Amino acid sequence: MCIAPSTATIRRIVNRVCPSGLADLLGCDPSGADTLAVDGKNARGSRHGDTPAAHLLAAMTGGGLTVTQLRAPDKTNEIICFASLLTPFDLTGVTVTADALHAQRGHARFLVEDKKAHYALCVKKNQPGLYERLHMLPWKEVTAKFYDRTEGHGRKETRVVQVLTVDDLDFPHAAQVARVVRHRTCLKTGRRSRETVYVITDLTSQEASPQRLAKIIRSQWVIENRLHFVRDTAFREDSSKVHTEHGPENMATPRSLAINCLRTAGHHNIAAGLREMSYEPFTRPLSLLGLC
Repeated sequence: MCIAPSTATIRRIVNRVCPSGLADLLGCDPSGADTLAVDGKNARGSRHGDTPAAHLLAAMTGGGLTVTQLRAPDKTNEIICFASLLTPFDLTGVTVTADALHAQRGHARFLVEDKKAHYALCVKKNQPGLYERLHMLPWKEVTAKFYDRTEGHGRKETRVVQVLTVDDLDFPHAAQVARVVRHRTCLKTGRRSRETVYVITDLTSQEASPQRLAKIIRSQWVIENRLHFVRDTAFREDSSKVHTEHGPENMATPRSLAINCLRTAGHHNIAAGLREMSYEPFTRPLSLLGLC
């Protein structure tokens, strides 16, 4: 027999699951994590009339557990939310990764000087001056390389990671620059493509070899594959028409909580885990939370 938990019990469980308090309801303290990926997504179904879709910025550990989430104010972008998202947490020694939008000097200073963390920030052509400086580095002379090959999502991909030590780059605390060349082959059509991106990091060559940098760079994809994709498919988040006030972010919060709880319980497939919970909906979810 399962007895309904008291309010005090629920509060204790929520605080245990979410160290940052009731506002997040998420569930992972990032202190001690190797990497922390930051990325945003639109809740597309929340678009209403002239009101744009809610844009939600989230952070996830390399182990696939969501730490926190913040909605970017309308008519702005996620750049201004970066520091607010991460300020409440102890990030000492954690390497924070982010896409090209966040390759900002202010972000680098914030992470290294304020949070005592490390960074690995992608640079693309949205910053043409910085991109060109990185492009002109003597890559042909580089001997430190790492090759990585994977197959999945309907394609084969080979990544060549080259790394250079830098000491005169106009970017705060920059110690190394990596050039990542991705060769992709579509398994269905045979079509091939090539993409080159650069990554700036404050990690020195003693702290991060080309192999380790390749792993750190790939960890940025964790948040796309294990949070955004799952919320879109298993929870049909983009089909949700909730749009009033704080509705979109409030609905995204329990989805992330559910993902964290299922992963912590050992479920690798979130959709399968949700089905298992649905077989006994009045007891299994409470058992998952330790309430029953």
